[in-house]
Amino acid sequence: MVEQQHQQGRDASEQARRRRTGVVGFLCGLLASLAFFAFFPGLPHVIDVGAIVVSVVVGVLTRWACLARWERRAGKE
Repeated sequence: MVEQQHQQGRDASEQARRRRTGVVGFLCGLLASLAFFAFFPGLPHVIDVGAIVVSVVVGVLTRWACLARWERRAGKE
């Protein structure tokens, strides 16, 4: 019974860490691509709907890459 509770607690902490990794990855990708569109020389310095959509897609791809790397690391341990 105690081992089962310990296992559930460990699973919950891994899920929380996985969720935190996904959120941080998404925000990093989103902010990096928005910064690119805002400050890259030669581009109009206007954040339009297309830049926001591209930034969200980059954020989702970054989240996916972070979670894939996290899963790969967890599998090696």
